Amino acid sequence: MTRVLVADDQALVRTGFVTILDAQDDLEVVGEASDGRAAVDLARRLRPDVVVMDIRMPVLDGIEATRQLAGPGVAEPIRTLVVTTFNLDEYVFQALRAGASGFLLKDATPQQLVAGVRTVAAGDSLLAPAVTRQLIGRFGTRVRPAEPLVSARGVLAPRELEVLRLIATGLSNAEIAATLVISAETVKTYVSRILTKLDLRDRVQAVVYAYRNGLADPDD
Repeated sequence: MTRVLVADDQALVRTGFVTILDAQDDLEVVGEASDGRAAVDLARRLRPDVVVMDIRMPVLDGIEATRQLAGPGVAEPIRTLVVTTFNLDEYVFQALRAGASGFLLKDATPQQLVAGVRTVAAGDSLLAPAVTRQLIGRFGTRVRPAEPLVSARGVLAPRELEVLRLIATGLSNAEIAATLVISAETVKTYVSRILTKLDLRDRVQAVVYAYRNGLADPDD
């Protein structure tokens, strides 16, 4: 049974999410929060497997709440699935940097919400390719660090670097496999090596890493 906490300041949205998730045999909603501070407090007390987190909430926004639950330096991070709308995609990128395991749009179908929670609970990241391309295309240039990070070129093999670039464009494993004419299992192996070598938690962090290092620039 996957235990879920739902955080959203809109009662109608929150109730809808709870109803959808509780209807699944393998999911159980263990708590609800209407603001970010309550979400953090409840999550720390209840230790759910996944927090479904809205971004724009009173008291403490979803980005800071995500950072406190899953960000750098958190000893026992709690997986967080951010939900948002298309016109808030800059906030989504900030949430991914804050430690979110992925995001969904609020107009996602019930099936997509359920699948998203299951994906994040399983330890995978949820990063829809089409949304990723739009998101990073608009905001990728804004996330360069003041100091350059350790270059992946000194750590990754050429093929791994190529896979990382494709991950950053929003391609799925199947699309990467088709692009490089290799099997999906081989892509999974490359992704696993990339995460290990760069000390990254998941695919989401790999995308952020790539853009912060300028690895996704078309002419780089």
